[in-house]
Amino acid sequence: MLDLEVVPERSLGNEQWEFALGMPFSQAISILQKHCRIIKNVQVLYSEQTPLSHDLILNLTQDGIKLLFDATNQRLKVIEVYDLSKVKLKYCGVHFNSQAIAPTIEQIDQSFGATHPGVYNAAEQLFHLNFRGLSFSFQLDSWNEAPKYEPNFALGLASLQIPHGAMVKRMHIYTGNNLQETRAPAMPLACFLGNIYAECVDVLRDKAGPLGLKLRLLTAGGGLGVMADAKVKSLERTIFFGDSCQDVLGALGSPHKVFYKSEDKMKIHSPSPHKQVPSKCNDYFFNYFTLGVDILFDSTTHLVKKFVLHTNYPGHYNFNIYHRCDFKIPLVIKRDGADSQTEDCILTTYSKWDQIQELLGHPMEKPVVLHRSSSANNTNPFGSTFCFGLQRMIFEVMQNNHIASVTLYGAPRTAGPARPESSGSSH
Repeated sequence: MLDLEVVPERSLGNEQWEFALGMPFSQAISILQKHCRIIKNVQVLYSEQTPLSHDLILNLTQDGIKLLFDATNQRLKVIEVYDLSKVKLKYCGVHFNSQAIAPTIEQIDQSFGATHPGVYNAAEQLFHLNFRGLSFSFQLDSWNEAPKYEPNFALGLASLQIPHGAMVKRMHIYTGNNLQETRAPAMPLACFLGNIYAECVDVLRDKAGPLGLKLRLLTAGGGLGVMADAKVKSLERTIFFGDSCQDVLGALGSPHKVFYKSEDKMKIHSPSPHKQVPSKCNDYFFNYFTLGVDILFDSTTHLVKKFVLHTNYPGHYNFNIYHRCDFKIPLVIKRDGADSQTEDCILTTYSKWDQIQELLGHPMEKPVVLHRSSSANNTNPFGSTFCFGLQRMIFEVMQNNHIASVTLYGAPRTAGPARPESSGSSH
């Protein structure tokens, strides 16, 4: 049984690990993977058709804990303990819930110094006792008769003394005073771990197509010293097609991985007569997983050739390899034969494919169907994606109409049907 420390408005954890509010989804997953012998039977819950309308949830079924992540920024928003019999809990080093200590209203009063009355919700038949960043829900049906109370205001809520012996049914840790209105906080310093993260990525372009990326980066710490003194710093960096390896390393630092393309499976679609001739050297990617960006370099010139931006939607083959790239791509809309660029025509990570087609028009060619699998015997449980090429961009579209990735090309050249590059992440 897990023995965890509750820190209101901040975290739930022990000396080995901590689920901290604001933590990225992938870091919570890496904690679970590292401690998989202790924390078992974890479910990932999300909406397949409308992934932005519901929280992304990690359900630790064996431990009675749910981690609720904001569907948009994929950071930890709420920690819910929904079965207190499966876990030991302490506050300031003293247990208030264990096999020997029942989490009654008296125990919560003693541990947390509860002086204000609870709020009763008739629809849920629960009392809620709220502190800043922490709330306890007490079950009504553990008493013989319903409490007699006079509602002070509408919606069936009333303030009253919670009956003696009432047991905690659920506990929530969040930021602010209101669980219903809480948001995921900014990423805590402890979660940076020496990485840089992209706050947002703007695609720079002219009338013909993309020119490069402007990245707003966040970093914490740097150099030696006490982490407590560190602050989150914001930097802006710009990289263009045709930039050298050194330019990119100077702007973004070392990539998490360098991936050399071993084969190009789409050569068969190329009109070139030499398509079956193997090249002597291979193009290579810089994979920046915490930015959600891959950069492809030409093997002979060592200059930037393509960018791949990843949206990290659940239900995609590469989910949880990249952090979500929060990008904005201004679109050039052709109307009445003239190019007119308007401010409101901006494509984002959250745009859907049918909206994009309405703005850009339907692609001329049929999509290339992309079916990823890591080996010949391995199946992809998430199904195929479809790739469409428009204005020097390739959109990889999932079956729920969301964009899985956008590949941006440099100067025009003859090419076959559209397909995002395999960037070494399909392991």
